[in-house]
Amino acid sequence: MKKITMYIGFASLALVIAPPILFMTDSITELDTVKNLMLAATFVWFLTAPVWMKKEE
Repeated sequence: MKKITMYIGFASLALVIAPPILFMTDSITELDTVKNLMLAATFVWFLTAPVWMKKEE
């Protein structure tokens, strides 16, 4: 479970970076689409990061 959430978290970080780059290259033309993708990716990151970053006791 921990590894799966780690991979999902890293994929969401990539999704935070990719939309602005695609917007700069005119692959995505709508700014609202970029904002929505980044918001969704940020939400996923904050859901998954605590699962795999917490320390074992």
